Amino acid sequence: MRYEEFTIEGRNAVLEAFRSGKTIDKVFVLDGCHDGPVLSITREARKKDAIINYVDKERLDMMSKTGKHQGVIAYAAAYEYTELDDIMKDIREKGEVPFLILLDNIEDPHNLGAIIRTANLAGAHGVVIPKRRAVGLTATVAKTSAGALNYTPVAKVNNMAQTIEDLKKEGMWFVCADMGGEVMYNLDLKGPIGLVIGNEGQGVSRLVKEKCDFIASIPMQGQIDSLNASVATGILAYEIVRQRMQ
Repeated sequence: MRYEEFTIEGRNAVLEAFRSGKTIDKVFVLDGCHDGPVLSITREARKKDAIINYVDKERLDMMSKTGKHQGVIAYAAAYEYTELDDIMKDIREKGEVPFLILLDNIEDPHNLGAIIRTANLAGAHGVVIPKRRAVGLTATVAKTSAGALNYTPVAKVNNMAQTIEDLKKEGMWFVCADMGGEVMYNLDLKGPIGLVIGNEGQGVSRLVKEKCDFIASIPMQGQIDSLNASVATGILAYEIVRQRMQ
């Protein structure tokens, strides 16, 4: 399901968005404001797992497009998220071998959009992102995905390391991208697999890396030390495709 309205301003509008079931990623609330309507909004936000940021008036004024934010601005998801359980159920019903791309705190919406586009073309069954400290399905992500969001589901999870543990129980194994790993051409990347890509600056977090079965590196011969996250995803995803085709 696609949403057309990405930024929602004003107390009544934000509250109504929550109550109508619209997926809200983040709510920005005027710091120190705790009156009835604002408390209702923060209560709904916690119920729906939206991230609440308390900010000063200057920040809200800068974010506002209408000038009538009333101390509250919400960012709605451009597209509906999918439950990870539903993605796995769909894979089982199709009788296919799972291929997921898991993103450990990707912050750039252009990277996320490009990765979703690659996931679709490489035949991945879905993309998994964390609820916190990462970009959600913003309008920029939707645009950069070039329509892939209509076909490739995206799930949000509370804890990426725990999610990997849970998926291992379903027979999946995991490979993460890291410069210190084994060259990807030397790894067996067939079977039910999850490809884990890390944050643009920090890479894959220690906890998530520890849960992975293999660490894959991409051979590089230039003078700079790393690839863009979405490019790295494309290279590794297509090595998985190549091995599956064999």
